Amino acid sequence: MITVDDWAEIRRLHRAEQMPIKAIARLMGISKNTVRRAIRATEVPKYERAATGSIVDAVEPQIRAQLTLDARMPATTIAERIGWTNSITVLRDRVRELRPAYLPVDPTSRTVYEPGELAQCDLWFPPIVLPGLAEVPPVLVMVSGYSRWSLARMIPSRHAQDLVLATWALLSELGAVPKALVWDNEGGVGKYRRGRAPVLSAQYNALRGLLTTRMIILPPREPESKGIVERTNEYLETSFLPGRSFAGPDDFNAQLSAWFALVNQRRKRHLQCAPADRIAADRAAMLPLPPIETGQLGWHNQIRLPRDHWVRLDTCDYSVDPRVIGRRVNVHADLERVTIRCEDRLVGEHARSWAPHQTITDPGHAETARLLRAEAAQAKLATGRTGPAATPTATAVTAAINAAGGGVEVEERPLSVYDHLTDPDPRREAS
Repeated sequence: MITVDDWAEIRRLHRAEQMPIKAIARLMGISKNTVRRAIRATEVPKYERAATGSIVDAVEPQIRAQLTLDARMPATTIAERIGWTNSITVLRDRVRELRPAYLPVDPTSRTVYEPGELAQCDLWFPPIVLPGLAEVPPVLVMVSGYSRWSLARMIPSRHAQDLVLATWALLSELGAVPKALVWDNEGGVGKYRRGRAPVLSAQYNALRGLLTTRMIILPPREPESKGIVERTNEYLETSFLPGRSFAGPDDFNAQLSAWFALVNQRRKRHLQCAPADRIAADRAAMLPLPPIETGQLGWHNQIRLPRDHWVRLDTCDYSVDPRVIGRRVNVHADLERVTIRCEDRLVGEHARSWAPHQTITDPGHAETARLLRAEAAQAKLATGRTGPAATPTATAVTAAINAAGGGVEVEERPLSVYDHLTDPDPRREAS
């Protein structure tokens, strides 16, 4: 038996150097017949050791007989029944080789996603600390099934309004709409109903109509049904977070976006390519982005502005120009800004607060309120009414509100009604 090196050299000398067989044999110190076999060979020579047999060969028919009775019979039980007294290891190895021939064939299925078919969505709660926030906000993670293209963004809350805004932001970044979005039982999205269509929240149902896509709500406690995005969440914790610090939500989103730009270029073992190699075909099979007007999605509310000229959004209060007290204002918020308008006139604009239970005041609104209070005090002094007598009557207060509200009538009630409620003793009233 010659080595592969000798075999290759013999063939080179004979074919490339035109050296005769006798000369090759003399040069390499081998027989002429060995040289002839190497020249005629069509396969690379390899060393194979002759089988020496095993101590378990003699009892193999008995092992097969036991496996015929029960294909899942443990090797220890087989050893007991056939009277095996030698090493259990060699018997266990032979049973492992023979057992598949007696088991029913049960092939596993492989989940295959078509281009544009769906994207899996989930909320990830990173175990980090952000300055000024007692609780870390959630991160919406979205992964396309076919290309494994991944996107994510930290959002202020898990309310339906913010989930809709974040979904639209990620789809806009993706540049297309998958034919289905897969969610688990997230309260702001919808609830699973066995055998029936899921019950979506009002905001997400409206988004579904605008996107013309399908919403799939998974049964409770089935994380494996969206294993792609679950594994992405684990990957974020093990590969993105270590060694990083964040100045705030904006810094977190900036670092996360830059990281995903690199990750989507990396080769994935399961795909045998990178998501960037598949995303073009994925987008081509998706639905086009619909024309959604700015401000159509998100938080919307309409109230009559009280004398306390702040409006509440979620758990935070935002100041409004006090000159529109008593008039109706429209409040709208997206993931970044809160805007308040009165008859299409901007009367308040603030950055969205990520911390809950905060009061955000525009210095201009505070100064305007101070001037208006000073004017009101001067008006009282001009009429010569000071002290307790200067307290405005119900009629005066109502007239002021009606004037500020553009003529909207407000019910008038005598203040004596409240005296009866706070001091119902008729004897004291008589005195």
